[in-house]
Parts: sequence; C-alpha cells; structure tokens
Amino acid sequence: MVDPLAEVVTLLQPGAPFSKVVSGAAAWSIRRSEAGRPFYSVILDGACRLAVDGYEPITLQEGDFVLVPSAHGFTMSSLQPSTSQDIDSPPVALPDGEFRLGLQGAPADVRLLVGYCVFGSPDAALLVSLLPQLVHVRGEKRLATLVQLVGEESRQLRPAREVILARLLEVLLIEALRSGTGNAASPGLLRGLADARLTVAIRCMHENPSHAWTVLQLAKEAALSRSAFFERFSRAVGVAPMEYLLAWRMALAKKLLLRKEAGIADVAQRVGYSSASTFSVAFTRHVGLPPTRYAREQMASLRR
Repeated sequence: MVDPLAEVVTLLQPGAPFSKVVSGAAAWSIRRSEAGRPFYSVILDGACRLAVDGYEPITLQEGDFVLVPSAHGFTMSSLQPSTSQDIDSPPVALPDGEFRLGLQGAPADVRLLVGYCVFGSPDAALLVSLLPQLVHVRGEKRLATLVQLVGEESRQLRPAREVILARLLEVLLIEALRSGTGNAASPGLLRGLADARLTVAIRCMHENPSHAWTVLQLAKEAALSRSAFFERFSRAVGVAPMEYLLAWRMALAKKLLLRKEAGIADVAQRVGYSSASTFSVAFTRHVGLPPTRYAREQMASLRR
C-alpha cells in the first residue's frame, strides 16, 4: 500500500544542517520573518512562548518539538513579560558554544535547540505547501526519545558530533511530521491523513496518479457525496482535491524529468495526461518553464 506521507517526505529530502543551542533568562523576545526558511525548535529544558503569525500563541514545554515548514513571521519569547527593550536583542555567544538571550550570567529559564532545516528537492516549495503551516508535537514517546538523544548530543563535544546531530534531526523532522497527524493540525496533508475517509482518496491519487480522477470518483472511494467530499477535503488539506492531485502530479513529473528515465510522452502518460502537448502546457503553466527547459536548467544547476 502506498504511503502518501512517506512519498512526500522522500521527495522533500529533509535535512537539518543548521542548528544551535540557545538558553534564555529573565525577559527576552526575538522576532523572525524569513519566509521560505523552514524553522524548528526542540525544547531541551524549561518553557517559552511561540507566536506564529496567524495562530494563537502557544507555550512550549520541555520535550516539545515545533516545526514551521515554510517559516512565516514568528516570535519566540520568555514566559516572563518582555518590554520594548527586550525585543529582538541579539543572542550573545557564550564560551561553551551556546547562545544566551535575555539576562547574562543568570541561571537559564529555558534551553532549546533551534535551527533551520533544508529540503533538497527542487520542488520543495510545492511539496511544503502540502504540509501544515505549523507542526507542534507533545507527549509522543518516540519523539521524546529522539529529543533526549538530540539534547545529549548537543551538550557533549564528542567526535562526529555535527554529523550525528544532523542525522538525528533528520529523523526527528520525519517523526514530527508523522506524529503531527490529527484533527488539531493546521490544514495540510497530515490533517487529511488523519481522516479515515479522506485517506482512502489521497491514497488513490498516490497509488494511481495516471488515472483520470474526478471529484465524483474520489468521493465514491471515500464513501461520501461529491459535495461533502469536496468541502471536507478542502477544509482538511487546505486545497481542493483536483488542486492537490495537480500538485502531486507535477512533483512526480519533476522527479521523472530529472532522473531522465523517460521521454516527455512517457512522463505525460505516467502522471495522467493523454499527450505530451497537453502535459507540456499544464507543466509550463504550473512551473513557469517547459518540461525540457526545466530539466536542462535543473541539471545545469546541480553540476555547478
């Protein structure tokens, strides 16, 4: 059985090469608005507050993991109310390699591992759009074990520390996405997969992307009326069923084009188009470049 989340994660090629340990004491607040840079944080000790634009602020506790796949504006701050003087004060590098926010020289109220992850896929922006805008995981035993391992590795200057930490964080990212499924998740693929009816339809699209699916056919697979399915899917996933199918087909087409496993006509057939010309028109409209030019430019950039 095809696993849609596994397929999306595999195509995304997640990695976490950039991270640092930050501690905070007393009042502090830091604001970031680097759109397109996936942000994550692991709370190692203590607690702090996270406010992502468009969402209610949440209190992060020890063992929590938070991921903003396409970082919108957000603010992290101490639980202690901050003043205008505390806002966006840059972290100070400490001798032990950590960074301090807020009061220097005082015992830390919170300690966290923060960083930006990268997605190796040339289609990352499209695939990230299928994920929730905010993933917050708490109380997951497997995730807690990974957080503990990340914390232990981050505290000790052992050989190959950075390599091990990067691999642990990659697993942590994938586990967080898997653990983030649920009705409480923001709209995206994870929330859709938490709905047993919608999961059937999503798997159909992933198992057979070349089929000429219609909303009615997918609704029948989900055992729902056409209108109920359309509304339920759009609310949970954040896009209409046919828009999701198009995004997935384009992601697969890009992968096939870069692998040079097939010609344009074969790629078109594999992703549900009756001819190379109709596929080329759809691809160009969606991506902004014709298929052959896209493949040529991507390959050239990889060789640089």
